[in-house]
Amino acid sequence: MSDSGMKQLSDSLLIQSYHKAIELNLSKEFVEQISNEIKKRAIQNQLKKTIPRVG
Repeated sequence: MSDSGMKQLSDSLLIQSYHKAIELNLSKEFVEQISNEIKKRAIQNQLKKTIPRVG
């Protein structure tokens, strides 16, 4: 997913994507891209919250 694609995600969906990427053991680079977007949005505190699973 490109940076511009990540910008279109809601904060909640971005956080869910981060957790899912880790769960699925996706590439370190992809997880870092998501992490960088989370930092840009200053929503790191939401990483600690429990996110309900989708699907």
